[in-house]
Amino acid sequence: MKGNRYWIAFLVLAALLLVFLGINVCAGSVGIPLSEVIKIVSGSRADQVSADIVMQIRLPRALAAAILGGGLALSGYLLQTFFHNPIAGPFILGISSGAKLTVALVMVAALGKAVQVSSMTMILAAFAGAMISMGFVLLMSRVMDQMSMLIVSGVMIGYICSAITDFIVTFADDANIVNLHNWSKGSFSGISWENVWIMTVVIFAASFCVFLMSKPISAYQMGESYARNMGLNVQLFRALLVILSSVLSACVTAFAGPVSFVGIAVPHLVKSLFKTTRPILMIPGCFLGGAAFCLLCDLLARILFAPTELSISTMTAVFGAPVVIVVMIRRKKEKAS
Repeated sequence: MKGNRYWIAFLVLAALLLVFLGINVCAGSVGIPLSEVIKIVSGSRADQVSADIVMQIRLPRALAAAILGGGLALSGYLLQTFFHNPIAGPFILGISSGAKLTVALVMVAALGKAVQVSSMTMILAAFAGAMISMGFVLLMSRVMDQMSMLIVSGVMIGYICSAITDFIVTFADDANIVNLHNWSKGSFSGISWENVWIMTVVIFAASFCVFLMSKPISAYQMGESYARNMGLNVQLFRALLVILSSVLSACVTAFAGPVSFVGIAVPHLVKSLFKTTRPILMIPGCFLGGAAFCLLCDLLARILFAPTELSISTMTAVFGAPVVIVVMIRRKKEKAS
């Protein structure tokens, strides 16, 4: 029975992913029928305007939302595992904000000198910022015993990084800084095929490494003492969790800016769907769930108040924040009982 439940859960997530992907490509200010989209993607003769809209704007954006959403959900799952805390995530702990700060610095410096910044440079800058923020969070974790205070410290680190980023963006001189401002609010717009290929390589490579760590993660979830008795090098394992989580969240921030609540909400939604915490199921489940979640949020951000487009973080917060509230209420009830 459990095996059937897992297969059904995976089928539901895959179906949602495909449905939202199709709607994202078809829906917009110019509606394009699915039959026309299939012709365009397959290379058959189609209307040139529709082909340009699909291949140059909507399809790369939809694929980016799916890939980055999956990576962000997986990053949140790793952080929740690392800290043994259900509300740990790259946005809450300030990791995304640290990545945003370093990317903003690099972009402003490049714009000031009219230098084109490569995608890999953006990812490396974001990774450096994510690691710096993660370092501060880890230092706080050694000083503070209460996990709630650690979360508060992460939020404060995030606010500090966001304030510095807003200051940089506000007083930058270049005319193209409008794009930087939009990016700093979180958006999947302006994604090119080159960006899609690079993020695919980085995200899937990191995700594959996470999947290979399924057994060590399962042992670590049972407690550090149990993991050591099973022969796990806990220090090395924790370092790998930090690095992989930072790579995933940094890649998302480099291309889409900070995206809130996905890393916290999706792992809990997937856990509720599967009714298990087994990493070998949760890891692919989180990736599929994050991809579908971000596709839905990006679709609503585009069409809800068209032609005005909302930031992606606005929509992810609308759906993700209630999940976090429910998780906190449940946790308090469990402690009380």
